[in-house]
Amino acid sequence: MFTTIPTIMTWARIFAIPLIVGVFYLPGSMASDYDKNLVATVMFVLFAATDWLDGYLARKLNQASSFGAFLDPVADKFLVCACVLVLVHLQRADVFVALIIIGREIAISALREWMAQIGASKSVAVHMIGKLKTVVQMVAIPFLLFDGMLFGVIDTHLCGVWLIWIAAVLTVWSMVYYLQKAIPEIRARAQ
Repeated sequence: MFTTIPTIMTWARIFAIPLIVGVFYLPGSMASDYDKNLVATVMFVLFAATDWLDGYLARKLNQASSFGAFLDPVADKFLVCACVLVLVHLQRADVFVALIIIGREIAISALREWMAQIGASKSVAVHMIGKLKTVVQMVAIPFLLFDGMLFGVIDTHLCGVWLIWIAAVLTVWSMVYYLQKAIPEIRARAQ
């Protein structure tokens, strides 16, 4: 369970976080800003791709486990939150966006844990709006990490800023959706 190929790939996403963050702390004599941006972007894209790949391999190799199902979203949230904080530090993302994204992840994780404890986890199962939010985040973050002109045509900073704000809106929307689904259970337990 701890050493299956899919689980190792999930662990790799967690261990990638200090590598991605650390790139930006390299001295200027070791790497230019462009090099730092490029390396961080490539690492993020590669490790983010393991999110899809580990799930595929878990099903294909019949190595799905409850531990893997727990660790996978944790790794995703760590990776996204760490990168959003780096982007705020680099002044490429607004702190308000970071508060929305990180706050939602904490709130929904706590809600899901509570709903599981009361046996109502199906009411807050992953929905399409949550998946869409994740996709937009996973496109916005590498654009903002790169922070330059892609192929001399695409201003990744401008696109990334728009996408991260769209992701923030989707983040709030998905949180409202999950809370609405949980309200009947919350009301039933409040009496």
